[in-house]
Amino acid sequence: MWGNYSTLVLQFLCFFFSVNYYTNLASNDVQCMKTRCNHKDAPTIQYPFRLQNIQPQNCGKIGYDLSCYENQQTILKLPNSINFIVNKIDYKSQTIHVTYPNGCLPKLLSNLNVTSTPFHFIDNSNSNYTLFNCSSMNTALQSYYSSITCLSSNGYEVYALNSTLQLKDVTLTYCTKLYDMSFVPEDVVFSHGDDLILGWDTSCGNESETEHECYNNVNKSKGAGKKVEILVPILSCLGILLLVTVLYHFRYRTQKDKENEARIEKFLEDYRALKPTRYSYSDIKRITNKFKNELGQGAYGTVYKGKLSSDIYVAVKLLKTSTGNGPEFINEVGTMSQIHHVNVVHLVGFCADGHTRALVYEYLPNGSLQKFISTTDFKNHFLSWEKLQEIALGIAKGIEYLHQGCDQRILHFDIKPHNILLDNNFTPKISDFGLAKLCSKDQSAVSMTAARGTIGYIAPEVFSRNFGNVSYKSDVYSFGMLLLEMVGGRQNVDVVETRSGLGYFPEWIYNLLEQGIDLREHIEVEKYAKIAKKLAIAGLWCIQWHPVDRPSMQVVVHMLEGDGEKLSMPPNPFASADPAIMNVSLIGRHLHREQ
Repeated sequence: MWGNYSTLVLQFLCFFFSVNYYTNLASNDVQCMKTRCNHKDAPTIQYPFRLQNIQPQNCGKIGYDLSCYENQQTILKLPNSINFIVNKIDYKSQTIHVTYPNGCLPKLLSNLNVTSTPFHFIDNSNSNYTLFNCSSMNTALQSYYSSITCLSSNGYEVYALNSTLQLKDVTLTYCTKLYDMSFVPEDVVFSHGDDLILGWDTSCGNESETEHECYNNVNKSKGAGKKVEILVPILSCLGILLLVTVLYHFRYRTQKDKENEARIEKFLEDYRALKPTRYSYSDIKRITNKFKNELGQGAYGTVYKGKLSSDIYVAVKLLKTSTGNGPEFINEVGTMSQIHHVNVVHLVGFCADGHTRALVYEYLPNGSLQKFISTTDFKNHFLSWEKLQEIALGIAKGIEYLHQGCDQRILHFDIKPHNILLDNNFTPKISDFGLAKLCSKDQSAVSMTAARGTIGYIAPEVFSRNFGNVSYKSDVYSFGMLLLEMVGGRQNVDVVETRSGLGYFPEWIYNLLEQGIDLREHIEVEKYAKIAKKLAIAGLWCIQWHPVDRPSMQVVVHMLEGDGEKLSMPPNPFASADPAIMNVSLIGRHLHREQ
């Protein structure tokens, strides 16, 4: 009875405030009349869009601002200073047709994050892609894949490979990795033109400003009957929401769900003595302020910023349903509970409540190492060579601890810049143990049913046992690739086009050092050149093709702690590489950094 009464009260209040808003906002009609830029083909601008400097903010929704360029072309500005020319706005289908003036849409995708805007791609079949710049000598890709014409140059073709491809199905000989593109549709990736169609969704939200916009700008009628017609869908939505809420609490639980619940609970019972805090889903909502501040998204879930107290912040990784009920959750909690090291991220707690799986980590405000070594924005993301050396040494000590400092050896299997987080002092911390494996310290090899890791950082033996057994030396290889990427970074597409003859960056670095150039012609200050040389030589030792030729992480730490003068050049790791399986991942950007 109380439930029926509260429902009636809720519906009455919704009706009362809706009519009140509608009446009060009618006076703003004149200010929010339709407008356009001073051009005969310019599109009409109306809600949810507004014309900046012409119409008040209440005439449009946040993020839907347009402007007139030289009082003629209509401009839509998206994050990272990406400006599109607006050709058409279809309010019925809620689509906006835009043109990129420079004519190459795929070139934008490394910087264009549509999910941070109110818009979305029309094609919902989004995928993750990696762009590779391949020499014309690579005939295998030419036979099966179409290149991206506007990014390709003379003698080199740029290909976008879907992340779902198996390593055994792709030949990346004579190729260099450019950058990753996440959650983009296929037709945009392989676009040959400069036209793009984006969609948008509008609805009446719960915040007062959104209601104000909604009722002030949606097509209004002139009669009382039309007012009721507008309110009916809102009240219907409330009824449906109540029904869905009831059905959710009595949802059908499959046998598989029950088995997963039992498996997770048994695991957590085994690790109860290790005492990471267990949170409920309501705790997670409170900590993250109802998931208000999103830090980023990954393959396994979304990360949000949270607060445990007034001065203690955390990062909460909310796992996807498919991941949370799989081995990744057990791997992460089970592994992280055993680790206590300054260079490994600290697991504060976890959530296993119903179908919800979440991991609570210490919050590291400087984010991942990736954004500091893979950007041309040195003004805001600059790291000195001394700081790079400190970060490299910290990562090496963290991996050495995983291999030697615990009761069981922990193999990470996904060492890469994305998984190295930096705190306030840029102290590096290794994160993301979803692919980790445990083994005894006297175990010379570990068994694997399938390759695991990220293309470009995976050791050769992980996907072909012809090179040796999978062991802790596989992490050494990944660290070596990370070191070389720290030395050379990654060029943007424009630099690649002008230096397309550079080829495979690790091999290029090896040739420079072997010829005695010592990188000094690329780095003006001698002491910085010495640091770069030391990091490069250590990296080249780590990426030796056969595991037996690679040093242990303890030896690598000694290399990085020394002054580098006594380091000898390793054997050429590329002379014996099998080109049919060689996995190319890095491309160097200018070795010259701001001093």
